[in-house]
Amino acid sequence: MTRYYHILNYGCQMNESDAEHYAGQLLDLGYTYTPDYHEADVIIINTCCVRESAEKKILGKIGEMKQVKRNHPGSVLCVTGCMAQEWGREMLKKYPQVDLLLGTAHVNSFSSILQNYLSSHDRQGLFDDLTVMPQEFEGSFVRKSSFAAWVPIMYGCNNFCTYCIVPYVRGRERSREPEAICREIRRAVSLGYREFTLLGQNVNSYGKDRGEKEAFARLLELVDAIPGVERIRYMTSHPRDMSEEVVRTIAQSRHVCRHFHIPVQSGSSRIMKAMNRGYDREKYLDLVRTIRKYVPDAVLSTDLIVGFPGETEEDFEDTLSLVREVCFDDAFTFIYSRRSGTPAAKMPDQVPDDVKKERLDRLMEVQNACSLERNKRLVGRTLPVMVEGPSRSNPEVMSGRTDGNNLVLWPKGETEPAPGSIVPVRIERAQTWLLKGRVE
Repeated sequence: MTRYYHILNYGCQMNESDAEHYAGQLLDLGYTYTPDYHEADVIIINTCCVRESAEKKILGKIGEMKQVKRNHPGSVLCVTGCMAQEWGREMLKKYPQVDLLLGTAHVNSFSSILQNYLSSHDRQGLFDDLTVMPQEFEGSFVRKSSFAAWVPIMYGCNNFCTYCIVPYVRGRERSREPEAICREIRRAVSLGYREFTLLGQNVNSYGKDRGEKEAFARLLELVDAIPGVERIRYMTSHPRDMSEEVVRTIAQSRHVCRHFHIPVQSGSSRIMKAMNRGYDREKYLDLVRTIRKYVPDAVLSTDLIVGFPGETEEDFEDTLSLVREVCFDDAFTFIYSRRSGTPAAKMPDQVPDDVKKERLDRLMEVQNACSLERNKRLVGRTLPVMVEGPSRSNPEVMSGRTDGNNLVLWPKGETEPAPGSIVPVRIERAQTWLLKGRVE
């Protein structure tokens, strides 16, 4: 009899990678994916706790599973990820419908844990030790993309930004061996994958836990030399640790994309210090100048938080002036949200919600103008675009991304290029968030 699984995944790219690992192990155990979790024999809820609003949504879904399991006796409910790590004991007590609760260090041992449960039916929670290096993943992958792959290169974070819960639920930094990373990439290349995103909470710290200097630059060189690799991306970079050597390595590489995502979070040195970011405004601008020195056509994107505790109008104006000075190609903008368990949640001078929303609107207005300006510079150029497939909104239009991660749309021709192939597209029109053109 066919056994089915379903994974409900929430959160960041690392969670997406973890979900692929869970799916691969279930595939190896003989399970088949079903889009309907009501008929699944194994349900995984892979959780995120970066924002309390996400937590509430996930807790509602866990509550719903009580009835789902009642309708499907014998099904197994597994809650995994950051919420499991943070609230494991409480969740086991509160939600009897949860059979397995696994923290972030147990992703790659899920197969054996599930088999042990199916033999014993003993509820179990594994969420204590965040110093353990997850075992190397040797199973199958069930990747969402047919050509692009997530590849974790390290786990955990040592930065302890005052607004962020990640170090408390992902642990301290632990780096994978470069040989294991390259072996995984070569295996994926043999299966037809061409684009690889190297994942870590702070990839620029790769190897520092082993006392290695410039290990990330060396890793980029190793991956760049693997035959069959067409594009290399990475996330996320911390401005404090991004060195000139890394920038120089990217400039000299053949396949590392010229897209630099360097989250600044604020333009105010005072707020940066309160966030425990480890750099100030001038150091960040020095990094931008270094990038543009070595990679003049670099595409720069960032993350920005408005309304951090204590942010004054003057601080916010510093953010606006930095955005205008750098003129980012793209920015992910967020309203600060209190996260229990972080130092910032207890800080005085919390900014009122209406002020946060008004500042976000002003910030987006400035950034939208920058994005449009940067995109207009590409009109008239022919760019190599990696095909993703038909546009979701219009199947008669193809979509893909440039080396700089710009989204490009063009009319579907008589022949439809395969996802992962690279086609030359002449850019004819620029919009704030995308480019339009035609294949030459």
